Amino acid sequence: MGASALAAPGAFAAAPANGRLAFAVFRGKDKVGEHIMRFSRSGSGLTVSTEVEMRVKLGPIPVFRYAHTATERWLDDNFASLTTLTDTNGKVEQVRAEATPTGVTIEAPGGRLTAPASAAPLTHWNTAALDGPLFNPQLGKIMKVSAARAGRESVQLADGRSIPATRWTIRGEAEIDNWYDSAGVWAGLRGRLEDGSTMIYRRL
Repeated sequence: MGASALAAPGAFAAAPANGRLAFAVFRGKDKVGEHIMRFSRSGSGLTVSTEVEMRVKLGPIPVFRYAHTATERWLDDNFASLTTLTDTNGKVEQVRAEATPTGVTIEAPGGRLTAPASAAPLTHWNTAALDGPLFNPQLGKIMKVSAARAGRESVQLADGRSIPATRWTIRGEAEIDNWYDSAGVWAGLRGRLEDGSTMIYRRL
């Protein structure tokens, strides 16, 4: 697959032209990991592969480990399927979701459910998904949130540069801000964690 295929206008405009997104992940001021996404297009389909690794230390001692992988598929701009595997301090969780004519069937640690046909996982890169119901890709639960476009501003990248971006807010059971550059590509994130600390993504 050539990069020019991803750069073509129209479908999947939020996919980066080079087929890859990478972020440095910070908890407060401390870097705790990286989040890497790879985009592969075939005809009208798009596959997004995600790998996340995080580790929080207390001095030299690791006190929190997190690893997450996901394979997300879209067809004709519509969500098709998702599989995820998450390891949080040794606790492993798996989610499988698939679009069907009657809705999105989700098999998750809490059981099986059917979400509305317009539902999509909150994987952040695709602003088109923010218009409909969202589900948590790690837990498989429908999220009680609303998303809104907040306007133009700048966002800082991992190398210290700032670029023009559009901010979207997600509010409700989660408090997340996402930034997207002038091409619509995901450029940064800020979110509040359960312990009250702040997680920040800076694009590499």
